[in-house]
Amino acid sequence: MGYRKLFSGSPGARQATIPDFAELTKHKPEKSLLQKIHFRAGRNSAGRITVWHKGDRHARFYRVIDFKRSKIDVVGTVVGIEYDPNRNCRIALVHYNDGAKGYILAAKDLVTGTKVTSFSGAGEPKVGNAMQLKHIPQGLNLHNVELQPGRGGQLGRSAGTFVRLMAIDGNFAIIALPSGELRRVHASCRATIGEIGMADANVRSIGKAGRNRWKGIRPTVRGNAMNPIAHPLGGGEGHTNGGRQHCTPWGVVEGTKTRTRKNKNNVFIIRRRDGKTLTAE
Repeated sequence: MGYRKLFSGSPGARQATIPDFAELTKHKPEKSLLQKIHFRAGRNSAGRITVWHKGDRHARFYRVIDFKRSKIDVVGTVVGIEYDPNRNCRIALVHYNDGAKGYILAAKDLVTGTKVTSFSGAGEPKVGNAMQLKHIPQGLNLHNVELQPGRGGQLGRSAGTFVRLMAIDGNFAIIALPSGELRRVHASCRATIGEIGMADANVRSIGKAGRNRWKGIRPTVRGNAMNPIAHPLGGGEGHTNGGRQHCTPWGVVEGTKTRTRKNKNNVFIIRRRDGKTLTAE
């Protein structure tokens, strides 16, 4: 995937870059795999804002992605690579031999005409195929990895990311995550071979603030620009934080870890992403 610059006829377009979409082979989504989604602009069921800085985005349809790779032992053919406004990677439309259709995440080097299968046992470890971790050769790059068997892929779904299978230890597989974390996952969890495409998705230049508004991102105000009643850093003469550390509007110091110390899933983490080794208590 490449990027192209817009004609610099206005200040907002001079620095903007947009994808060239050269990798797309299908430009209209499959209607049977679309769902309407209601954008709540960061508000809960009572209408109160619970997530700040959201709103005013373009309407979009949700593409139903088969994260579970539920068509077991049914051969499918990739018939098109499509754009998905809900994620930063591309998706692939697959037609299965039993007549069903489905979307999967488009891995790197996955092209139109490729045959993909979700195996119940061991199978050919080529890009786009899915199988249980215990049947995958060690050292391969994976994506769409499950955390619990049958729940659907949760790890390695963003553009350019991959999860590496390090070893199989009894009933568990040891995987290395993009963050640097090393953890155990049950060997019966499913994963897809290959890494997600569009590794350069993060080099795009927005160019102007309005493009973020189109995506539903509203402006963020600095804490020291607010009134004292609105933020602990607000008020004062000039641009000053009053000598205190940067914090949230509720006084929590930036960098404070929010993960529960006694999280039950800590027993599966071998090495955290900060490099510290955890031992089961």
